[in-house]
Amino acid sequence: MASSKRTGDKKNSLLIVESPTKVKAIKKFLGSGYEVAASNGHVRDLPRSQMGVDINNDFEPKYITIRGKGDVLASLRKQVKKAKCVYLATDPDREGEAISWHLISALKLNESDVKIQRVTFNEITKNAVKEAMKHPRDIDMNLVDAQQARRVLDRMVGYSISPLLWSKIKRGLSAGRVQSVALRIIADREEEIDSFIPKEYWTLDVNLKIKGEKKPIVAHYYGTTDEKKEIESKADLDAICASLKGKKFKVTDIKKGERTKKAPLPFTTSTLQQEASKSLNFSTQKTMRVAQQLYEGIDLGKEGTVGLITYLRTDSTRVSDEAVATANKYISENFGDEYLASNTGTKKQDVKIQDAHEAIRPSYIDKHPVTVKEYLSKDQFRLYQLIWRRFMASRMAAAKYETTSVKIDAGEHRFTMAASKTVFDGFLNVYTDEDDQVEKNVISSNLNVDSELVFESFEEDQHFTQPAPHYTEASLVHDLEALGIGRPSTYAPTISTIIARHYITKENKSLYITELGQAVNKMMNDAFPQIVDVNFTSNMESLLDGIADGEVKWKTVIRNFYPDLDQAVADAEKEMEKIQVQDEVTDEICEVCGRNLVIKYGPHGKFLACPGFPECKNTKPYYEKIGVQCPKCGKDIVMKRTRKGRIFYGCIDNPECDFMSWARPVSTKCPKCGSLMVAKSSKLACTNTDCGFVCNKDELEKNN
Repeated sequence: MASSKRTGDKKNSLLIVESPTKVKAIKKFLGSGYEVAASNGHVRDLPRSQMGVDINNDFEPKYITIRGKGDVLASLRKQVKKAKCVYLATDPDREGEAISWHLISALKLNESDVKIQRVTFNEITKNAVKEAMKHPRDIDMNLVDAQQARRVLDRMVGYSISPLLWSKIKRGLSAGRVQSVALRIIADREEEIDSFIPKEYWTLDVNLKIKGEKKPIVAHYYGTTDEKKEIESKADLDAICASLKGKKFKVTDIKKGERTKKAPLPFTTSTLQQEASKSLNFSTQKTMRVAQQLYEGIDLGKEGTVGLITYLRTDSTRVSDEAVATANKYISENFGDEYLASNTGTKKQDVKIQDAHEAIRPSYIDKHPVTVKEYLSKDQFRLYQLIWRRFMASRMAAAKYETTSVKIDAGEHRFTMAASKTVFDGFLNVYTDEDDQVEKNVISSNLNVDSELVFESFEEDQHFTQPAPHYTEASLVHDLEALGIGRPSTYAPTISTIIARHYITKENKSLYITELGQAVNKMMNDAFPQIVDVNFTSNMESLLDGIADGEVKWKTVIRNFYPDLDQAVADAEKEMEKIQVQDEVTDEICEVCGRNLVIKYGPHGKFLACPGFPECKNTKPYYEKIGVQCPKCGKDIVMKRTRKGRIFYGCIDNPECDFMSWARPVSTKCPKCGSLMVAKSSKLACTNTDCGFVCNKDELEKNN
């Protein structure tokens, strides 16, 4: 692209940013020689009414002006006419690069006698903006093409597959290149949880008195003096207790040591979303919205609008030399030189780091959260405080602990105790997590190898192994990043989309797949296994990275991808002609018009509706009987849904019965104790925890 047609004149310069929030602050930094205006995000995109990709013309995108952006563009065109130089200062990532490129076309800058320059800054500060203006450049077409490739790929997947979902499940559904993989990851976790069979184990603690001490010490069973041993049953535990009867408990070893805990790295987009979810209970979408406000600028009274954090979409943990120097000075003056980190690391990457940004950090170290609290909303303050503390902690020394481990032997058995005490808090002075809130145990100073111990009592506890936890937004973001699925800018919108489509539901912090989500996921797995394949999607992200680096041509990626997609859609259409998912006719009669009600999918799953819609709008809940009687009241057990759409099993229309089960009950009773059995993937498990009977489905069917 030709970058200039006339030498720029700063007295007649126009700088265009994305957000109007930035305009006032940047105008103040640049002075009267510049006009600053905002595009309000994207100005051109693919049309919603069609795929918008010309398959027969080498996949050329058909961009149009976004509805509602006419006035914005008209205003910008007027300002362009007065300018000799236009600086495009949209956000410093692929999306921002593409917006600048689209602005050139939408404003017809290449057809005007104006110099075009691209500038980027990582934070809205005077130094950063001034420095950026010293280093203008051309549009980076590699970044633009990487964005175009992502947009076209996502559009082709969505507009090719979504109509199949509409025809076979319900209208308004969507499939997406990243969202379908995220849905599969959640579905796979749900299946893993559903098929999990708890395994019993026991823990044994012993209360011992030290001579001369009032408070007893508690030691935990380790195993024998030769090896660690798990206690798998009550019988095993009773045998251990019996063999310990009359035995003397003696301290055989006390070891003292030192442990260090390294300071955390500064935030990336992913780790900020995870920590904000854990510490502040923010959704990923809320975290990004509030972080955007902090980045674009907050009105600090007499100071005016100030950007409080650096750019919020980044994979990098890199920090500028200037920020490091400022942070070190602050730490030295406010905490002391001993709190300065001797060296600080950066994140070891398993996947490629995107974009040459810094980590997310405060723009001004001296703006302690307390000093700006009055200007911030509650959510802004909490998130800014989290970012400020995390960054300061990342530049501080490691915490040091004094550790003590004790071995206590009785006969052939061994018990252990462990404790740790903070001897230097280091970064914990400003940033702690749940594990650092309290000291871990305290061991009496009177305890030594010669201490006389007197047995007082045992404490026995039964436990059961737990399945993998349900995904939360934070853990899903963690796994998406670890698997190389999506990029910082895609995590929040991906999760928001599958929640909005009612494919998953969120209860407390946990994510659960809905009946509708199960139907969509099954169809995607059956018809489009490549699209929902984790490795395929990760490899596609690598190709997009290659485009951004100039190593791969974006049209090449599209040309190689489309034929397989097109064939998969054609095959799925043929196969789905045999499948009828919606409008299954039932025996239940509509009380209003007498037609047989049909099964349809709603936002949370199946419901009964009259086929005479819109003349007859009668609907009813659909209770799917599973052929099992309730063990408490004897009525039919049916599939039900929570208010948010999570599936469970309970009695049909019997408010007096409190039976419910997350796992699907089966008609076969436990052969060992006669209790209700539930399906766990290919196995059946007894619901009576005292029984614990488990078997393969096939085995029980043969015996019956």
